[in-house]
Amino acid sequence: MKKLLVLFSLGALTFMGCKGEIPKVTIAGSTTVLPIAQATAESFMQEHSEVDVSVRGGGSSVGIVGIIEGTVDIGDASREAKSKEMEKARAEGVELVKHIVAFDGIAIVVDKSNDIGQISRADLQGVYCGKIINWKELGGIDKKIVVVSRDASSGTFETFVEKVMQKEKVVASSLKLGSNNAVVSSVKSTPGAIGYIGYGYINDEVNVLKVDGVMITKSGIKSGLYPISRSLQMYTNGLPTGMNGKYLDFVKSPAGQKIVAEQGFVEIN
Repeated sequence: MKKLLVLFSLGALTFMGCKGEIPKVTIAGSTTVLPIAQATAESFMQEHSEVDVSVRGGGSSVGIVGIIEGTVDIGDASREAKSKEMEKARAEGVELVKHIVAFDGIAIVVDKSNDIGQISRADLQGVYCGKIINWKELGGIDKKIVVVSRDASSGTFETFVEKVMQKEKVVASSLKLGSNNAVVSSVKSTPGAIGYIGYGYINDEVNVLKVDGVMITKSGIKSGLYPISRSLQMYTNGLPTGMNGKYLDFVKSPAGQKIVAEQGFVEIN
């Protein structure tokens, strides 16, 4: 009788443990995509109380590598996967599938005391490769330019290099930071500083420059008129199923895209 009771108790505990397991969706990657992932995850969990969605940043490389290594379900990236990442994925038997969830532009920002107003991509390249070192060279005040950049793991960095640097390297003396918020904080508190951030991170603590005569706007990003525009994506290993698929369907739905807009990004539809 005692043996039967013990067996029943163990069986009941096992059953409860299985029944109590909560489906999980793990997301990591781009700090640009992070606010979209956080806000949509929160809303998704309100509709699906049976699922737990965990979200963290780390950079686009972290998100894509996470998919390849199987440590995350969804990898956020503010750039497309590189050819070497695609090759590594294939070697590991992983199919990187891209899901565009929003559009974004990279804004060029300076501190509030700087009233230069605009910059060309050619001059921007000159600043970031170290050939232009003083604002007076660009028609501004006589002040040294402090170059603020993102670190190499950032998709924002990759897009900036691709669309602005034209194979030139970012000057070694630049201050390399790990997030959009860190760039805003550094630029606003450093006279003479220049930096670049995702459109959704623009605030009134910094001045935004026109690039090639075009001010960054949602319509300019979506049409491609603004010269430093890009898509934002979430990657999965193969076509998503289960809760991963339901979450991504939600992000791309009208309700999800409303959240994208609320976070300061441009909707895909």
